[in-house]
Amino acid sequence: MNYEVKDLSLASAGRNKIEWAEAEMPVLRAIRARFAREQPLRGVRISACLHVTSETAALVRTLQAGGADVVLVASNPLSTQDDVAAALVAYDEIPVFAIKGEDNATYYRHIRAALDHHPHITMDDGCDLVSTLHKERPEQVGEVWCGTEETTTGVIRLRAMAKEGALRYPVLAVNDSMTKHYFDNRYGTGQSTIDGIIRATNVLLAGRTVVVCGYGWCGRGVAARARGMGAHVIVTEVNPLHALEAVMDGFQVMPLIEAAPKGDVFITVTGNKNVLDEPHFAVMKDNAILCNSGHFNAEINIPALQRMSVGEPRRVRPFVDQFTLKDGRRLNLLGEGRLINLAAAEGHPAAVMDMSFANQALGVEYMLHHYRELPPNVYTIPESVDREIARLKLESLGVRIDVLTEEQAQYLASWQEGT
Repeated sequence: MNYEVKDLSLASAGRNKIEWAEAEMPVLRAIRARFAREQPLRGVRISACLHVTSETAALVRTLQAGGADVVLVASNPLSTQDDVAAALVAYDEIPVFAIKGEDNATYYRHIRAALDHHPHITMDDGCDLVSTLHKERPEQVGEVWCGTEETTTGVIRLRAMAKEGALRYPVLAVNDSMTKHYFDNRYGTGQSTIDGIIRATNVLLAGRTVVVCGYGWCGRGVAARARGMGAHVIVTEVNPLHALEAVMDGFQVMPLIEAAPKGDVFITVTGNKNVLDEPHFAVMKDNAILCNSGHFNAEINIPALQRMSVGEPRRVRPFVDQFTLKDGRRLNLLGEGRLINLAAAEGHPAAVMDMSFANQALGVEYMLHHYRELPPNVYTIPESVDREIARLKLESLGVRIDVLTEEQAQYLASWQEGT
């Protein structure tokens, strides 16, 4: 078996971490039990480009239980948990190509290793696997039946590919599932982003001014958690509807250039590039903290920050690089501008990834049944699957809800009864 991980001697610790996560993932465990009985993925080759964490391990073990032949690579150079990667190789015999802190060349070498698996299904987080396949190996695209995509940024890229006619097979946008973005993006990103910032810096957020750039589902979660920690939160937006919602939620909203001199901590969650840029760096406070919780490290213009600095940045703490500007001000970049919740912390809690990865597992099963009838495009998981995941999650929490009576169901489906 080919693989590339940091150190197989870490496998035992990784196994413990996986078991801890799986205890918090009852929905995925239920799906795994059914998959093991029914073998719906028997003989299917899956190449997964995901954050290599204990929660992801629970997903790939579920796919394997369903009969799939899975290869896993990292979707971010800093998100890999090396002990988890080792455990998947040593205990589950799943080929993993991922090392925390791998350089760009290694990252793409690993993605090509996933393509060497000649997958029937691609499972992506950020669209790097899919875009590399289409750009570098067009002759191999015809071997792929369908795919899934985990995150907002990846869905944006896939829709751009579909619009240009470049996408050559159907892909399921797992991120658009209600049981994914309502919970993973809002509660998961909200908690894990604040966790990563505090682990990296040990700063007290109470009384600080935190600037949240973007008020999508991730931004909503981050802003709410920062406020819960006692911070004064400013939201910046380009979408008037999102900005209005932030105002109605009680946050101060202003252009980023106006927020730049006020903020102590800046968090980007937009999916766009150069959100924090040279004009903002020029007016920020001394010792301001900059971090990103969007998918790619392009949200903070790091090359511009380097050009404005004197000498090389100083690593003042693990995951904290301090840039000294020409006027003496210091700006602290966390996690090299990559996902702070995975670079400096452990990513989303397993309880919320339970629903996200249930969507991945059931999404793969759904696409296997329907890909032949779907032209190349980006699709949303059926509402019936979404509702089933929510039902299973409630059941695992011991929560019961009401059921419509036959009369009520008929009333909601009828137009004939009026006032």
